[in-house]
Amino acid sequence: MSIDDTARAGASSAPPSDEADLLWSHPVADWLSRFGRRLKQGDRNRPWILDAAVIAAVVLMFCVPDLVHGGERHRFDASFTRLPWPGVLALQAGLVLPLLWRRRRPSLAFAVIAAVFYLQWFLGVWLRADVALMIALYSLVLHGPLRRLPVACAVTAGALGLVAVRLPSEVSVLDALFFLLSTITAAVALGLAVRIRRAQLAGLRDRATRLEIERDQRSKLAAAAERTRVAREMHDIIGHNLSVIITLADGGAYATDLAPERGKQALLLIGDTGRQALGELRRMLGVLREQTQAPHTPELSPQPGIADIDALCGRIRAAGPQVVYRTVGELDTLDRGVQLTVYRIVQEALTNALKHAGHDTRVDLTVTVDDAETHIDVRDTGPARATARPEAPHDEGHGLAGMRERAALYNGTVTAGPAPGGGWAVRATLDLTPLTGTGDAA
Repeated sequence: MSIDDTARAGASSAPPSDEADLLWSHPVADWLSRFGRRLKQGDRNRPWILDAAVIAAVVLMFCVPDLVHGGERHRFDASFTRLPWPGVLALQAGLVLPLLWRRRRPSLAFAVIAAVFYLQWFLGVWLRADVALMIALYSLVLHGPLRRLPVACAVTAGALGLVAVRLPSEVSVLDALFFLLSTITAAVALGLAVRIRRAQLAGLRDRATRLEIERDQRSKLAAAAERTRVAREMHDIIGHNLSVIITLADGGAYATDLAPERGKQALLLIGDTGRQALGELRRMLGVLREQTQAPHTPELSPQPGIADIDALCGRIRAAGPQVVYRTVGELDTLDRGVQLTVYRIVQEALTNALKHAGHDTRVDLTVTVDDAETHIDVRDTGPARATARPEAPHDEGHGLAGMRERAALYNGTVTAGPAPGGGWAVRATLDLTPLTGTGDAA
């Protein structure tokens, strides 16, 4: 739907009736609509054509009869002055030609036409081309500044009052004033109605444009958020499992010569870890992939939670580190989104401990739940030999940034840094108070 279509659809607050649907679906109405659109497009491209057409119509309908029948005298115009045709032509030109400026300079066009109108009636000349004053007033209302409207109405009323006084005695002055002032009311009312309608349509077009921009922005933000979520999940899945696999492979290669059975055990653990990583990766990609032509839906499994931390610690222990896992409080009462966040933060912290502290470290993991907060404490004793750890914020990798993003979903915080006495400590705090109606953190 285009912006103009949206604007036209919103112009009416009430739903159209069946009769209105039939009316607008009529071929004549459709032709008029298409003709109006082409006319507006042509006017935007060549505005002088419409102005010239208005002047041509006024000349044919009101100027030519005065020139053709200028010599004929009727009882109605017998009391007016008769000018020769050059004088009539000059007055007609002064009344009609300024209409060329009626849209670009409406105030100037009205002023010139009003001046010629006053001059004509001071001379006592009656011309059919006087209708140009009403056209100029209508154009001023439609295109000009509204602050000049009272002055224009007063000037027009004065001009028509002069006309009413100069009319033959057979016509009552009050009746003439009522008729002539009604023409002012009609011209002003028509100009205001068209101006208000155009302003409404312009407002609807602007609103439709802003809605389209907001829709595109929401789509881009949603796509960026989804890419961030997918990147975070990929990092958690692949980064953790690859760290375990690399550590097991290094340990297995070292143990092959000394204890072949330990090497075989390491290879089996590598296979299990790789299969688990492949299964999680397939599950996530299966959800993201479009299934329009797929013969069957992918096999889905629930997101990991608190209960899966034991298995996570077991995989880390298999790679070498000693992991001591303790819980305080009722962890099973946590929301599924909080459980997933806790699991991913613990997974990333253990992966970093394995990656930086090596397989000879000891990791103390504590998850505490109270009425308002959940605390996650992960501390390792450090590597057997000193290795580099990220000390400053600019050295942080995707893992720590991902932990902070997950904790921020629950108004939480994550701090990481060297622990007193050696090693590395990660502490995360999640706020449980605003979780009413909150979905999963994934």
